Amino acid sequence: MIKPLLPVLREKKRYVAFEVISNRKSSFYEVSKALWSAFSFFLGELELAKAGIIMIANTFNKDVQKGVIRVNNKYVDHVKAALVFVKAIEQQPVIVRSLVVSGVLNKALKRVI
Repeated sequence: MIKPLLPVLREKKRYVAFEVISNRKSSFYEVSKALWSAFSFFLGELELAKAGIIMIANTFNKDVQKGVIRVNNKYVDHVKAALVFVKAIEQQPVIVRSLVVSGVLNKALKRVI
């Protein structure tokens, strides 16, 4: 049986709440595809793996176009910088901006809802 990691050895994570500003409402799939390509472009494959980015699907609110990304605490600034490189989703111009960074998911969700 494998022992669980000690809390000291686990990677620390942060939650980045973001919003998509656009004339058209996009689905989670379209937004995540655009964000992943921006992260890959800005960070590269190795840094992308180290950042441990996870798009949390059930936090994306299609009506207000807001969602939450989980990331390693050392790569928060990299992720926020990569959001600038998202210029279009499905050939529609967009602006993606970060709202808040939190260590607790519920606090980040308060900005999304």
